[in-house]
Amino acid sequence: MAKRNLTIITYHFVRDQGRSRFPGIKARTPDAFGAQLEYILGRYTVIRMEDLFRALADRAEDLLRGSLLLTFDDGYREHFTHVFPILQTAGVQGSFFPCGRAVMERAVLDVNKIHFILAAVKDHSRIISSIFAALDEMRPRSDLRDNREYYRELAVPGRFDTGEVIFIKRMLQRALPEHIRGAITDRLFREHVTADEEGFADELYMSAEQLKHMKEAGMFIGSHGWDHRWMDTLPQGEQEREIDLSVDMLRVVGVSERELVMCYPYGAYSGPLIDILKTRGFRCGLSVDLGIADLDRDDPFALKRLDTNDLPVSAGEPPHEWTGPAAQEEGKSP
Repeated sequence: MAKRNLTIITYHFVRDQGRSRFPGIKARTPDAFGAQLEYILGRYTVIRMEDLFRALADRAEDLLRGSLLLTFDDGYREHFTHVFPILQTAGVQGSFFPCGRAVMERAVLDVNKIHFILAAVKDHSRIISSIFAALDEMRPRSDLRDNREYYRELAVPGRFDTGEVIFIKRMLQRALPEHIRGAITDRLFREHVTADEEGFADELYMSAEQLKHMKEAGMFIGSHGWDHRWMDTLPQGEQEREIDLSVDMLRVVGVSERELVMCYPYGAYSGPLIDILKTRGFRCGLSVDLGIADLDRDDPFALKRLDTNDLPVSAGEPPHEWTGPAAQEEGKSP
């Protein structure tokens, strides 16, 4: 039997940075996305989420050669305005994973507040100084560590971010107690981005009607949780709440309980979280673990993905680390 390997590509922002108020946001331009899709269509077979369901349900079900799944995280409005028309023209499906709270309550998620704070303030040391000043103010009435200790532990460069950026993200995403990091994030967002959170959310995220329209047009809509939290760190009750509220949102846009897929916020998952997903009828889960998914070996609730930056943008580029071996293994020339 042929190897059942699946390349799953992750996209986030797809926007025209030349016209953006926040040119510092890391994004694919619509033209670059279109060029990369052309590259993909010439070398892979773009499958639908329904094809993945069949392959997971039946180990004898082969995937098409060079199978690839397109996924889009966070439910940005630009996925509707830029990505959706390109996919329709190409005749392929994309799988979109919005957070329920952004859709239903028009609130800006903390993960995005941090993105736009970083984009609005070019000198990231200023943000760090503001965080430290806030911690110094709160320390007498809170159990907080020394600022230098936080920095030594967390300021470690990542695949796409500097040590300073990783430090800011980790402090405001998970290292600090939730009420403290939320207060600091809200203050920085109001100071550097906007005080009109609802208006900003309307500009940033898709609406329920837009998601419903894409679903009816053949796109796939899945869960990205309710509030984009590190779900592996939450107590069971909070995990269940995140999942159940997100499923409520999916029902509103027309998603059947027979087609539930979880795309983990931050890629964070755990055994207990997966157990809850199974009790709710989810079919699989998408991580940010780097690699090509092997449906015969991998846990279907921890499927690996690649980032858009792991693939060439055009046919003229040399093969990247993942495209050469993957394409050759599946019998396609990169």
